[in-house]
Amino acid sequence: MIIRNLIAKAILAQNGYSAPEITDAIKLDANENPFTLQEPLKRRLADTLRSIDFNRYPAAGAPDLRERFADYYGVKKNMIMPGNGSDELIQILCMAFRGKIKGVLVPSPTFSMYKIIAVNTGNKVVDVPLDQKFDLDVDAIAARIKNNFPALIFLSSPNSPTGNLFSRERIEAVIRKAPGVVVIDEAYSAFAGQSLLPLLKKYKNVVFLKTLSKLGMASIRLGFLIGNPDLIDQLDKVRLPYNINALSQKAAGFFLDHEGEFIKQIKEIIQRRQELYREIKKIKWIVPYPSRANFIFFSCAFDANRIYKDLVSQGIIVKMLNLAPRMPNGIRVTVGSKKENQAFLDALKNITPE
Repeated sequence: MIIRNLIAKAILAQNGYSAPEITDAIKLDANENPFTLQEPLKRRLADTLRSIDFNRYPAAGAPDLRERFADYYGVKKNMIMPGNGSDELIQILCMAFRGKIKGVLVPSPTFSMYKIIAVNTGNKVVDVPLDQKFDLDVDAIAARIKNNFPALIFLSSPNSPTGNLFSRERIEAVIRKAPGVVVIDEAYSAFAGQSLLPLLKKYKNVVFLKTLSKLGMASIRLGFLIGNPDLIDQLDKVRLPYNINALSQKAAGFFLDHEGEFIKQIKEIIQRRQELYREIKKIKWIVPYPSRANFIFFSCAFDANRIYKDLVSQGIIVKMLNLAPRMPNGIRVTVGSKKENQAFLDALKNITPE
């Protein structure tokens, strides 16, 4: 038996999502919060986890978690569903929306997992380039919309990797034109200081994705999908039982109990982002783009692959992004601690154009 003959062509054609495994380096490639919990809080979290009966399954559907985070986001309990990170929720959406209206539309560039998951779940995917200011090209999107396409449109707000917010007017224009559901991914909204969640009251065909991954709890892999109750009821049929383990449920409750500590970290990251942007802008062969997220995207005047390898050799890991033909030499750097940012800047200044 030749296994490759059994695998879908769309999967065979992929390279898949990969992350570098480099030890003893400063990781500025994954948009993580650079600050870990202080020891007193770590001990409190450890005490909380001791109450778990590890021989038992976690609470099915995480009802307590739904209730607490519904209050946190200002919605009703029947409007929220937790997932094993936003990735699982994207997968659930792509699996569920295969009715009379089919397929997925994404702007380009954006979070790569929208397309990867859509393809892996057997969906047709259409990319529509952003305009020159990295905003939504509503006319181009409208030109690709048909009566039976797409079932899902994914919009990241702020957008990754560009870091900007799409204009609210254009987002609403897309929502009104969409024959299916528009998914607004607010993974980075805490760093932008604003949310579009109030649009839930205005439109029935909009859902939101939220996550704790960027706020200091990436290890617990917890995301939330927020939408109208009828939609959540149907998506719950696709969600696997016990998808949120007991440790993640407890740790998420701990996040709410100590939210103030995480808010302090977010404020510091925003301050460090502003400082980092100003310093990057001083380097003549780099063009950084203003960011409302916890990272900065910039283009380079010469080969980004060489820059990436040079940074790795100096112990710095960033995300290289080949956005050819428009921007073949792009790099995204996560905002780190003051020390990490300075190490990145020093390494960057050691690189000279050929």
